[in-house]
Amino acid sequence: LLQKKVSNKMANARNAAAASPPPPPPPPSSSSSYSSSASDGEILRSLHRLARDLAAAEAPAPFLETVFAAVSRRAKLLAAVFDDLLRCGRLPRSASLCLREVLLVLQRFKAVVADCSARSRMRLLLQADEVAARVRELQHDLATLLDLLPVPELGLADDVVDLLALASRQCRRSSPSADAAEHELKTGVLALIQEVEREIVPERERLEGILEEVGINDPACCSDEIETLEREIGDRVAERWTSAMIALVGLLRYAKCVLFTAATPRPMDTKVDVDDDDDDDDAEPPSPPPDFRCPISLDLMRDPVVSASGQTYDRESITRWFGSGKSTCPKTGQVLANLELVPNKALKNLISRWCRENGVAMESSEPSKPEPAPVVTANKAALEAARMTASFLVKKLSVSFSPAAANRVVHEIRQLARSGNDTRAFIGEAGAVPLLVPLLHSDDTATQLNAVTALLNLSILDANKKRIMHAEGAVEAICHAMGSGATWRAKENAAATVLSLASVHSYRRRLGRNPRVVERVVHLVRTGPSSTKKDALAALLCLSGERENVGKLVEAGAAEAALSAISEEETAVAVLASLAKRGGAEAIVNIDGAVVRLVAELRRGTEWSRECAAAALVLLCRRVGAAVVAQVMSVSGVEWAIWELMATGTERARRKAASLGRACRRWAVGG
Repeated sequence: LLQKKVSNKMANARNAAAASPPPPPPPPSSSSSYSSSASDGEILRSLHRLARDLAAAEAPAPFLETVFAAVSRRAKLLAAVFDDLLRCGRLPRSASLCLREVLLVLQRFKAVVADCSARSRMRLLLQADEVAARVRELQHDLATLLDLLPVPELGLADDVVDLLALASRQCRRSSPSADAAEHELKTGVLALIQEVEREIVPERERLEGILEEVGINDPACCSDEIETLEREIGDRVAERWTSAMIALVGLLRYAKCVLFTAATPRPMDTKVDVDDDDDDDDAEPPSPPPDFRCPISLDLMRDPVVSASGQTYDRESITRWFGSGKSTCPKTGQVLANLELVPNKALKNLISRWCRENGVAMESSEPSKPEPAPVVTANKAALEAARMTASFLVKKLSVSFSPAAANRVVHEIRQLARSGNDTRAFIGEAGAVPLLVPLLHSDDTATQLNAVTALLNLSILDANKKRIMHAEGAVEAICHAMGSGATWRAKENAAATVLSLASVHSYRRRLGRNPRVVERVVHLVRTGPSSTKKDALAALLCLSGERENVGKLVEAGAAEAALSAISEEETAVAVLASLAKRGGAEAIVNIDGAVVRLVAELRRGTEWSRECAAAALVLLCRRVGAAVVAQVMSVSGVEWAIWELMATGTERARRKAASLGRACRRWAVGG
């Protein structure tokens, strides 16, 4: 009977309250099944603990301080009541039922607090009225339950009864002044977005005032807010406010540069991969945890996705696996019901955090690849904010005389250049490239790394490739960074920049004609750590795609360098195949043990490297002749390796293996 009465009275209270979205469901540990099976003592202890937690909860943003302070006051009153009830012993049946319902309401209160704490401050502001409505509804529910509580049967002290009555009265009280303040701040933010859309540059004082009211007071906080907003936009958590949130990302980037560029970048943002001790300069970047590596490539996953088998892979690797005609799970071997891939956002967030904390670049090491289409197209306000930011930073860089000031600005340009092709275009149009080029010669480790990485990020856009290639001293500066970079990451990003620029046919020829470019890339293949070697090999592969470059590459020792890396990087085999195809076959055959190592790769390499090894061997047999076929046939088990590749390889690998098999049979018959 009491439960029916509780339900009816709470329903009436909810109908009387303002209409609002339903509160989020309580966490699993707060289920009603727990409430019905737990003892009275456990319920009271849970109530006391929840009330104390709510009393200590801090507002996630200044504009919600009034709302959270009100919740905290009510929770403190209830904590005192529950503390007294803990000493009462067994509860009457009616009180027990009522308090179990109170527990569920408090759990929903805590869920609201946790939800607010996880949101970006700007999204919280945009949805502040919804949050306030949820809090009001829960307060009405709580007041209803407190009124139904059979107080005379509990034997509480008079002052505790007064506290209970006070808590009930306060739960029924609203705070219109807080709603008005939130509404005024929200209106100001939306008005600022409209002004930016009309290309009106925000006043510094006004921007600073709004950010202070929102609770963004330093560059670290601003960066975290941008990251959280971007994640929320990608997850489509607030469709109604998506357009405003996109605009706010651009506005916050502008505000960060205008208000906080005087601050030193955080170590995790600069991504410097060396300690102060120069002896550690040759150290490789930290090795990622096993769970962050793709089971196929064994490299750090940049875009983790879940297959139908429940296993997680890097999107590029599993897509290549499916593209070869396979429909099984690489790890378990089971046949997949479908080839759909679901993004593993939780793992990607963990990998991103690990990358930031360990100074590892999360962006792809092959910038010339097209970026995935953005989840949402940038709107007018976001584009204008990006244009303003780019213009501000480039102007500031042009008048930055101290190395520290230049590093701060270049760091912001580097970060901004990661946010999309529109922003890259704005930075290039503002004249950033000629200002960044001299900084590749900087003696300051962080400045050099930030400058070369900024150029790498900018080079993704074709228009910026042209600006870099035509900038005075740009190619020489990139060569300097590859050869004399202060860190391996600077050298690696310089090699990746060569790869990006060489994706344009005419620039590939120009870079291949430059002996310093070729020598530096080959040297990185020989001496660099794994990640640097990988980018340098990718650059070599791209340069070798031009026939007139092959002679200079061979003279510089590209074939020997690629052969030395054949067991470490599958791209090395592709480089050898590319050189053999365009005039480098004789040079490869003349390297002692080259054919034997290619056959070994044919037997034990990755899927792609086996394919490339077969292609390279076919080219060597055709270009050089019977002497190479004899070397191939002299290797034990080569026939089995050819047959296995014909049976299990990719379509191209099967064709190349068949060609190699025919060449071997002709040689055997002729012999």
